[in-house]
Amino acid sequence: MTTGILLAIFAGLMLGLYALPEKFTKDFTYENTWSLFFLLTMFVVPIIASVTLIDGFADVFGNMPTAIWIKMGLTSFLWGIGVMMWSKAINHIGLSLGFSLFIGTVILIGSLLPFVVDGLPPNNVLLFILLGILIVLIGVILNGKAGLMREKDEAEEKVDITSTGKRSMTTGILIAVIGGLLATGFSYANAAGAPYLTEALKHYDNADWITGVAVMFPIFISGGIVMTAYFLWQLSTKKAWGDFSTPAFTKNFFLILIMAIFHYAASALFGYAASKLGASGNTVGYAIFNTSAVATAIVSGLMTKEWVKASPRARGALFGGLACMIIGIIIIAYSKSLG
Repeated sequence: MTTGILLAIFAGLMLGLYALPEKFTKDFTYENTWSLFFLLTMFVVPIIASVTLIDGFADVFGNMPTAIWIKMGLTSFLWGIGVMMWSKAINHIGLSLGFSLFIGTVILIGSLLPFVVDGLPPNNVLLFILLGILIVLIGVILNGKAGLMREKDEAEEKVDITSTGKRSMTTGILIAVIGGLLATGFSYANAAGAPYLTEALKHYDNADWITGVAVMFPIFISGGIVMTAYFLWQLSTKKAWGDFSTPAFTKNFFLILIMAIFHYAASALFGYAASKLGASGNTVGYAIFNTSAVATAIVSGLMTKEWVKASPRARGALFGGLACMIIGIIIIAYSKSLG
């Protein structure tokens, strides 16, 4: 259990840092940066990792039941749409707020999904879960309020928000929340594929941690389909193909490759952490993973001066929201021990 929790925290740290290099790319539009990122993280990195690391790769996936492929494929497709919206939210409202709102929504829905699948838990467990969810919800609301306050503070400081590529804060908040709702498909897909893949990998003497790599293969490939279609359309519509031709391409490619590796590795490591946590892996483990990512992203956002023009009240709301999310997760985790 302890190993699974530590791995979930470390995976969250990696996820919280993955988008940071995007701030240092040059001469790329949003479409250039994120289309290249999704190409690398959804196809290139997982294909190379899976084919290289998984013994019996062809047989393991060739024999996977069609029902599991369908479950993983459909929910991963929804996750892909959610992650794509997440990237737009980060572009609109920054790392700290984009992460906290998106992942706060993921935690809320992810904590409620087990009720739909498994039914209601005992009353004492349900009470603590609902209390934890309520506190997380307060945290999400506080973070949304912090973003609106920051936008007002920047306007008063006469900061040209459009020059940084950001639009309405309200639009960014809506994108983050809707994206978070769709992204809960990741947790379901992981739960649907892990049992079969864990057993199948044992027949080929794969190490336990390979389970995380195997589970991510169908999730990332399926999720990447929608992103590929969207960004091909966007690059053509906005005539952004020519922006790839820049002296900064090599530097940009390296930075985006780091983003892709961190994003994929974080997800694969969570898949392994979830297997170590047993039945609570896709509830408590997912909450720990995501909360760790939020905390890391908020610190990254502060270090890169996203909140430099924000008032103490706005920053206080941001920190208060994060504190509520952490407290809520601790309560949800405690509820599992009662069960």
